[in-house]
Amino acid sequence: MPPKSSVRISFCMIVKNGEKTIGKALESVRDITFESIVVDTGSTDNTVEIAIEMGAKVYHFKWINDFSAARNFALDHTTGDWIITLDADEYFMPEDAKKIVKLIQKMHSEPDKWEDCPGISCVGINLDDNGRPMTKWITYHVFRNSPLLRYNGRIHEGLNIDISKVFHAKDIFLMHTGYSQSAHTDTGKAYRNIEILKSELKLDPDNLNLKAYLANSLSISTDEEDQAEAEELFTELLNNRDNESIHKWQKIKTFVYFINKYISEPQKISDCEDMCRKALAAFPGAVDFEYFLAKVSSIKGEYRTAWELLKSCEEKLVTSVGTDDSIMIPADPTILFSQMILTAKALGDIESVILYSTHVLTMDKTRLSILGPCIATLLHYGISEEEIIALLSNIYDFNNADDLSIIARAAEDSGAKDFAKRIKNAVHR
Repeated sequence: MPPKSSVRISFCMIVKNGEKTIGKALESVRDITFESIVVDTGSTDNTVEIAIEMGAKVYHFKWINDFSAARNFALDHTTGDWIITLDADEYFMPEDAKKIVKLIQKMHSEPDKWEDCPGISCVGINLDDNGRPMTKWITYHVFRNSPLLRYNGRIHEGLNIDISKVFHAKDIFLMHTGYSQSAHTDTGKAYRNIEILKSELKLDPDNLNLKAYLANSLSISTDEEDQAEAEELFTELLNNRDNESIHKWQKIKTFVYFINKYISEPQKISDCEDMCRKALAAFPGAVDFEYFLAKVSSIKGEYRTAWELLKSCEEKLVTSVGTDDSIMIPADPTILFSQMILTAKALGDIESVILYSTHVLTMDKTRLSILGPCIATLLHYGISEEEIIALLSNIYDFNNADDLSIIARAAEDSGAKDFAKRIKNAVHR
């Protein structure tokens, strides 16, 4: 169905072997665009057939290890006033697609005010295999159809758009499944990127951003040699005095890499704390790095310090202060709340355990890692089973067998055997 708008919006994508996800991508923009352009770069599965069935115009482009060349080929076939681009593993939720149309319509109804605005940025959300947010980034997937707006770079290509004039829509979210572990396993995306990045570095061996992209791709690999090479590159990036040329998000990922590496090794906790403070010196007030510092404090047994840092993170999350330089907590606040539960438990603050467990489970009631310890903690502090059931009934339907199974499994996993048995008996009634 064409969009009910006088503004014509084109959709385009490049794709290869995207049969598992392309349908969702196309469906997510079907009602707001009047044409869909799909450029296939050599699929051997049913990608092309699915695209045609969904009404897309399919063109073929011989792959030459150049993402920009393929993307620009797709742009050249669009005829609308505006363009939306997605990869096959990306999609918009229906409410966000509608927001895009309304925003574009507003711009066209006030041309004098918006004539210099070349596009709209969105908040990209990377999802894990369970569909849960992992990290966020700023993305430029919606822009005017202009021959001046084209992609540059053979890999990790960027649109040559004037970011200072873009309208930043912080309430429009683009979902991306391509960074999940299964996606990399299924598509071989990481190894494809590694091959291209290494060939690019041979041509430009001093390019720190290419090294940063390569380090990220290698760090996803399960191969020990790739992991060692990733650490070597990240170390070079961290110690390079000319790191001002490195993109902000790559700097953030470099700090996150080392913090995650050190925080799991007891003998490296001091190094982890130092890294957290270096990160906060580079990105003052960043929520992610305050969270990591709080986690380090908790590991060291400094629970009151940890709690104060976590409460600071929570306040910043509410006010959006310190979130622009963060990729984790703003995407998935449950990471923060989970640590607050652990710290509150260590402080004997049962009310906060209940409060933040409720926060997390209200957002996702399948989080067994939160539900189980919450039940065990409440039992430990003498809360009766009846009181626990009363609390959980605000989130779970005790007449629903699936909800009861979730509770029983979580309770059993956390050692609350008797409570789990009681819930299981309720399932079989």
